[in-house]
Amino acid sequence: MSQLLSADLDRLRTPAPGQFATGWRARLAVLNPRFFPVLIIRLARFCHLRPWLRPLGGLLTWMNVILFGIECTPKCSIGPGLFLPHTVGTVIGAMEIGAGVTIFQGVTLGAAAADMGFNADLRPRIGDRVCVGAGAKVLGGVVIGADSNIGANAVLLQSIDAGSTAVGIPARVVRTITDPL
Repeated sequence: MSQLLSADLDRLRTPAPGQFATGWRARLAVLNPRFFPVLIIRLARFCHLRPWLRPLGGLLTWMNVILFGIECTPKCSIGPGLFLPHTVGTVIGAMEIGAGVTIFQGVTLGAAAADMGFNADLRPRIGDRVCVGAGAKVLGGVVIGADSNIGANAVLLQSIDAGSTAVGIPARVVRTITDPL
């Protein structure tokens, strides 16, 4: 868990871009509203993976909802370097999130229909280095390829390849990494 948290802290790029927090700045970064919700997400996941601590994981999940307005299931596996610039109104009910992912406020990553059993086939899988814009909705058992971007307020209901940019309602791919600018 310490490697995950270290990578998450590095994404804050404190005190300036390209420099990482050390010493007292690192300790203050833990209280940063862009990091503290991630810390709670990591602790909830840690507890969820240990049956005797699962009730504590649920309590931590509720604490995140109350303090930061972010609901993240501890069942979701999240890679290192998660960055949440803003958290209010964010719902993370994905099955898996890769490394170096950025999720803005108001995002929903979850099933397209009510799924209280947390069926993996109904949950999104997000690749590495994906950026999900403010208000975007990624719904259903879709796969978002690595290095992709989901535009603000997009509603993505189908899988997209690596290096894609999807926008609109319903979202459609407008650019891939191989397209010329």
